[in-house]
Amino acid sequence: MDSEVQANDIDREDLPTLVIDTSFGSTVGIVGHQAIIESDSRSHVEKLQPNIARATREAGIDPHQIARIIVGTGPAPFTGLRAGIVAAKALAYANGAELIGQNILEVQHQWMKQIHQCDQAASDSANTASLHATLAVNDARRHQLYYALYIGEDELLPMDIDFPEAIVTHVSDCLTAAQTTYGKQIDLDIVGHGAGRYMQEWSRFPQLQSLDQVSHDGADITAQDEAFAVSSIRDESVLDQNPDGIRLFAQTAIMHAKRGQEVSAEPLYLRRPDVSVPKPLKQVTYHEESSSGARNNRTSNAFAEHSGARGTVGKGTVGKDGESR
Repeated sequence: MDSEVQANDIDREDLPTLVIDTSFGSTVGIVGHQAIIESDSRSHVEKLQPNIARATREAGIDPHQIARIIVGTGPAPFTGLRAGIVAAKALAYANGAELIGQNILEVQHQWMKQIHQCDQAASDSANTASLHATLAVNDARRHQLYYALYIGEDELLPMDIDFPEAIVTHVSDCLTAAQTTYGKQIDLDIVGHGAGRYMQEWSRFPQLQSLDQVSHDGADITAQDEAFAVSSIRDESVLDQNPDGIRLFAQTAIMHAKRGQEVSAEPLYLRRPDVSVPKPLKQVTYHEESSSGARNNRTSNAFAEHSGARGTVGKGTVGKDGESR
């Protein structure tokens, strides 16, 4: 099946659906049940298969009953991401199940949209004076982050990888221009694993008044009246919200499939490979060992010629007088 989706089954909500994501640690779960979350990136690959078996057992289904698999496509580092996708593809092939790919950054934005909608409903008022933007990130290691920037249904900055200080520049320029387009102040949420590691870089946003006001659990931040303002910083993932996280992850992927949009299960590494095709070897024009060997051969030949001229012979040869020596 690979990344193809059966159109006849895409609208069925009763299909046993397995979510596998290894973009940060690993998350495995059957939609509608508690997910199994491994945050230790050093062992999550080894636990992947046992956790799939455990998730199906706790959901009360047989692994062969899994009819749909939603697999995280990153962006994430190579090794962990590849393990999750390979496991999903193998299981989809064995079961003849649907396989739908979904990136983690978009779902982070969908999660923040839900939070703001719930907040507005709870306050019984619709705040139309500002828009909410999401800078969705994921830890890329090597002091870098995967990131994308969203407002509503719009992707303002597509998925990429960069150093946090460069991301601040890109986002600031983009949101300053977007404020003119939308005509409203923009409240920015920074969300995802790795967000909390770069508080100093986020402080370069002109609206961030104090690092003491930043919370990993999304507490509001007082901001100046500028084109955009940092509203919250969350060093966590939508998939950490159990069990609602995997449900939203699956719903987002299925929505794309229903619309006929790209649902490929191919990995999003984004980082350039560390290896490259080697350059052709240079042609050797001079080699010390070869030159020395040739010189030795010439010396031996010259010595033999010189010895022959003086009548010196080796063992088993015949001298000038015809006698064997």
